[in-house]
Amino acid sequence: MCRPTTCEVCGKTTWKGCGKHIDSVKEQVPPDQWCDKNHTDEEYAAAEKSSLN
Repeated sequence: MCRPTTCEVCGKTTWKGCGKHIDSVKEQVPPDQWCDKNHTDEEYAAAEKSSLN
């Protein structure tokens, strides 16, 4: 079962789980607060670096 979680890159809501229930998670979140995971490599690198500190 999928559940909401916070994106470590942008702080918006995304999903965690099996992937079969993403739509049911997405229905609970306003569109402007949903993370589409469309981040640049630089954004991913910055998030990873800040999580190590």
